[in-house]
Amino acid sequence: MKIVNTQLSDLNLIYHLFDESIRYQEAKGYPVWRNYDKGAIIRDIEQGNQYKVVAGADLLIVFSVAYSDKLIWRAMDQGDAVYLHRIVVNPVFKGQRLFGHIVDWAKSHARHKGLSAVRMDTWANNPTIVNYYQGFGFTFVENYITPDSEELPVHNRKLGLSLLEHRL
Repeated sequence: MKIVNTQLSDLNLIYHLFDESIRYQEAKGYPVWRNYDKGAIIRDIEQGNQYKVVAGADLLIVFSVAYSDKLIWRAMDQGDAVYLHRIVVNPVFKGQRLFGHIVDWAKSHARHKGLSAVRMDTWANNPTIVNYYQGFGFTFVENYITPDSEELPVHNRKLGLSLLEHRL
């Protein structure tokens, strides 16, 4: 298994994974990304901030990183963390706890950049996913409702989020 940057040539598969993830979440009664921002995904790829976990020819997970998240983390964002965003698992590989590979990579990546934390946010009204992430060493920081700001991708506006942090 390895983690490498996604390419624009991956876009159709990435969109398919997002659509499948939305269908899965809806079927389970979980909150879903409505009208996810395809432009944000393209920008992440172009800026080298989206990655994929691959095993051979199989794409297992995609995720994005950021090095600042002032709109969500506000004063807590002191330039000391890598932020994980838009984590989408290929449904063929669900249930294999593959997120652990992202956590290991993110911790190593953060240390390499001299950062002291890995942070992420997830649905506040889905305790199952919050507990899942806590099982990988993340601690709950607070619940927060995002602003309706054009600075956020459409699918991240007016959301109730749980903020999670893994200190290094």
